[in-house]
Amino acid sequence: MPKSIYVGNLPWSATEEELRDLFGQFGGVTSVKLVSDRDTGRPRGFAFVEMEDADAAKAIEALEGTEFGGRTLRVNEAKPRAPRAPRRW
Repeated sequence: MPKSIYVGNLPWSATEEELRDLFGQFGGVTSVKLVSDRDTGRPRGFAFVEMEDADAAKAIEALEGTEFGGRTLRVNEAKPRAPRAPRRW
């Protein structure tokens, strides 16, 4: 079963292909999603990478705290998104 990995503190220049290559060293990457600002379209500096459980554990252990593009990565298992309150207009 695939596991979602949170990757934070990314340089703004990071691409999905670079992340796929980086995490691919530890096993098969199912998907990569770079998160961008909804209004400006600019990167927000974090992403989610999906991998199989065993590969994800190896990648998290190996990449947490390593340098990528001049920044120290924060890599851990993604937590489920908390439900948000409905917007009031």
